[in-house]
Amino acid sequence: MGKNVVIVGGGPTGMWLACELRLAGIPTVVLEREPEIDPHSRALTVHPRTIETFALRGAHRDLLAEGGRIPSGHFAVLDDRLDFRALDTDFPFTLALPQARTTKLLQDRAVAAGADVRRGHRVTGCTEHDDGVTVSVEDPDGAYTLDAAYVAGCDGTHSLVRRCAGIDFEGTRFTALGALGDVVLDDPPPGPVTSAWTLRGTLMIVPLPGGLHRIAVHSPEDVRSDWPGELTLDEFRERVRRVTGTDHGMHSPAWLSRFGNTSRLARHYRKGRFLLAGDAAHQHMPAGGVGLNVGVQDAMNLGWKLAATLRGRAPEGLLDTYHAERHPVGAETIEHTQAQTAIMMSFSPQGSALRSLLGKLIAERPQFRDALAERLSGLSVRYSPPGRAHPLAGCRAPNLPLSDSTRLFDLLQDGRPALVDFARADGFRADEAVPAGAARHLTLHRSPGPLPRSRAAWAGVSAVLVRPDGYVGWASDETDAAALAHETRDALAELHGSHPERHHA
Repeated sequence: MGKNVVIVGGGPTGMWLACELRLAGIPTVVLEREPEIDPHSRALTVHPRTIETFALRGAHRDLLAEGGRIPSGHFAVLDDRLDFRALDTDFPFTLALPQARTTKLLQDRAVAAGADVRRGHRVTGCTEHDDGVTVSVEDPDGAYTLDAAYVAGCDGTHSLVRRCAGIDFEGTRFTALGALGDVVLDDPPPGPVTSAWTLRGTLMIVPLPGGLHRIAVHSPEDVRSDWPGELTLDEFRERVRRVTGTDHGMHSPAWLSRFGNTSRLARHYRKGRFLLAGDAAHQHMPAGGVGLNVGVQDAMNLGWKLAATLRGRAPEGLLDTYHAERHPVGAETIEHTQAQTAIMMSFSPQGSALRSLLGKLIAERPQFRDALAERLSGLSVRYSPPGRAHPLAGCRAPNLPLSDSTRLFDLLQDGRPALVDFARADGFRADEAVPAGAARHLTLHRSPGPLPRSRAAWAGVSAVLVRPDGYVGWASDETDAAALAHETRDALAELHGSHPERHHA
């Protein structure tokens, strides 16, 4: 088998993984059963950390140009929204952008990078061997097989890859439903987001491109574990009226659908040569619009590790850290979407009191409000480093201003890790500390001078190694040049396999 990857599933998660693998020069095929991008999708929100993820590769500009900026998010459709403007990011807002457009933009980027994207090609089976996986495929012209070193399942909640790998998908069946419609409104409400909660139901309205509005509604009768059948326009119109007193002149639905709070988590994100990402790894209620975002961030974590493994530059066990780091994020996502479901669906005086209390806490306790905003936005994710590590290790690295008008994200555009020397250890030179042959797999930058006062956590840092996904792999406050050089070499070996003997062309 070669050093190639087959990605099953052509949504945002699969396309971003393809972009990352191609950036590292890995031959990549994307197999998607649907011949065209589905114009109907529940995902509408791109959160701040996902915009940062795209910005690490310069892939954010088209999304910013097309998406509507909303400087807040919601937790359980509480009246008091979470203000994103105080978040520590260059992108303190969510983007309202239909998933179809996000998928198209990422697909175009993947194709331009050299990914072989095959739409209308349905995977029928995967068989693992000692040195790879054989993928069976059907297309309009017949059947064929592909051999791959690894197969990544980005193929949704009903993932065939997950079943072929024999990975359990554990969790609970739905106990609550919601209704969703993309419709024309003759009398739409003003503003970018409209939300309401009453004892008769909860509702949210967001404008879409093309003169449509997205409406999501929950009602007391949605607290159920049986499926009521297809959603009709008459039912949808009546349910909206019950919450707001009007249907806003609703007509001409482009899409009507139901969704539930089924919540499941794959027991393993990696099993042998099979890997799972996005909805294939985790399923949950689409509360807060986090699903697409968690999937893209799965792909960002996986891409550089898989590429390093295939290129022979990974330390032992690096690929296994994908599960170790992202599985807890999936579990946490299920926890807070289930919590939001409980709050949204509690149509009772007690539920109203709980919502009132939480709203007051958000309004009166900035620390509580900001903690919820950071969690919803994806900025709170931190990976647990092994052993006794620097306090910054595992944290997301902000887009720090560096010397020569450079910013940290600029150093990560080509997908290589970045080693930044803050010139606080006399006699230390990062380029001299890096093992022979390793420098071409790193971006080195020397940045003397103070950081902004707001960066207190970085004030004493002498050097930092930032992973390709924008998280701190290692940092040190050491000011002795010899000791710092030794730490640097150890960090490169541990996190990026950068001992000279591990390097291959």
